[in-house]
Order: sequence, then C-alpha cells, then structure tokens
Amino acid sequence: MSVDLPARSAVAAPPALTKDRPVAPPRPLRATGRRRLGPGRPVRHGWAIGPVLLFALWAAGSAAGLLDPRALPAPWTVAATAGDLIADGRLQDHLLTSAQRALLGLLFGVAAGLLFALVSGLSRVGEALVDGPVQIKRAIPSLALIPLLILWFGIGESMKVITIALGVFVPVYIHTHNGLRAIDNRYVELAETVRLGRTAFVRQVVLPGALPGFLLGMRFAVTAAWLALAVVEQVNATSGIGYMMELARTYGQTDVILVGLVVYGLLGLVSDGLVRLVERRTLTWRRTLAG
Repeated sequence: MSVDLPARSAVAAPPALTKDRPVAPPRPLRATGRRRLGPGRPVRHGWAIGPVLLFALWAAGSAAGLLDPRALPAPWTVAATAGDLIADGRLQDHLLTSAQRALLGLLFGVAAGLLFALVSGLSRVGEALVDGPVQIKRAIPSLALIPLLILWFGIGESMKVITIALGVFVPVYIHTHNGLRAIDNRYVELAETVRLGRTAFVRQVVLPGALPGFLLGMRFAVTAAWLALAVVEQVNATSGIGYMMELARTYGQTDVILVGLVVYGLLGLVSDGLVRLVERRTLTWRRTLAG
C-alpha cells in the first residue's frame, strides 16, 4: 500500500520579494555644517572696489575740509588740471614718451630674463655660471645702479631704458627659473622614454611647465618697469610723466604732481590686469583658489 507523503509546504518568500512595492529613493545626505575654507566665489569687478573706495575717502575728506588743498588737492581739482593738460596736448605727449621707454625696457628685460632662466634652469653648468651673479644683482636695487649707469651710458635714453630693463630682468628670471625647477621629473623621464629631441622637449614640456612662474614674474616685472620709469624720468629728462612731475615740483604745482601719480597708478593697474587676464586664459587647466 502506497503512502501518500504530505506535500512539502512552500517556504514563504519575504514580502518585499513577492509584492511590487515601490523602492524608496535614498535619503539625501544632510549637510554636515562644515565651513568652507576657500576664499569663495570671485567678486564681480572686485579689482575696482579698492581703488573706488580709496577715491571715495579722498573725495569725502576734501569735501569735509579735512585735507589741506595745498598739500592734497581735491579730486575735482586734479580732474580739472588733467583736463587742461589734455586740452594743451602736454599729457598725451608725456604719456607717449613714458610708454615707449617702459615698453622698450620691458621687452629687453623680459627677453634677457627668460633667456638666462632657460640657460640656468636646463643646465647645471648654466646655473653655476648664471644664478650666482643674478642673485647678487637681486640684492642690489636697480635704482642704486643709476650713478654707475650714468657714467657708463650718459644721461640719454639708453641709460633710462637699461635701468628699466634691469628692474624687469630679475623678477622674470627668478620666477621663471623657479617654475622650471618645479617641473615634475616624471615628465622629463617620459620625454626621454619617447625620445623627444631637445627642441621638442623645450616646446612641449619646459615652456608649458614654466609658464605659471613666468606669468607671475611678469606681474612683478610690469610693476618694476613703472617704478624704474618714475625715477629715471626725473634724471635730466626733457619729456615724460616723471619730467612733468619734477617740473611741477619746482613750481609748487601739487595738482599736476597728483595727475602724474594717478596716471602711473592707472598704468600699473591696467598692465597688471592684462597680465592676469592672459594668466587666466592660458592656465585654464589649473584648479586653484583663484577660481
């Protein structure tokens, strides 16, 4: 006689597997409340806030009578004087002469600084020959060399351009040389592995690697160019913004001196802004606090 075995009871599956229940989306992570350590988002036209605030304080002090107009004329007095100089054509002529001197000195100084940085940064022998004298020059202010440069080159345009070039040379060399030595050695090994030639190595590895340092040096260089220009134009010059200011000092024209100072400040601000614009456009691959 056959015995019917009881049917094996089916094991109940979990409800989540047997019923079509909607799966709840993962909960969003709650904010931990940690502080942002970066400087934050860039401020629109932030470069102009400081100068505008300084101008506002100057105008407020003049309007309130806190500033002696003989020592520091009001902004509107300086603006009127600048208008008169522009109407006479004197300001444009002096500005053109100053810009030519600064541009020539900047070109010669940048070219020399870049060349010597490449020689010193790519060769130990070059570094032994070049870096020491440049560090000595770095310790000697360029303006302290003016008496010697006058003896060597006279008081003409050559002395003025060379003084500006010397002031530009050092920051370009220092920062470009530092940028070269900061290049990751693995890129050099990779270039050797793929058998890059010297020219291709310089073009594809050296120059891109040194570009951040070079542009930083350029920011210091343009400031040094205007600083040296302001000094050399007061050494037996017959034209230029510095000559205009020195002539105004002789006649006690404080407003004309302030016009020259404002022009120098604007030139420095604009030139630095141009270098920073080039820096942002060419170094877009870097993620830094600058944004």
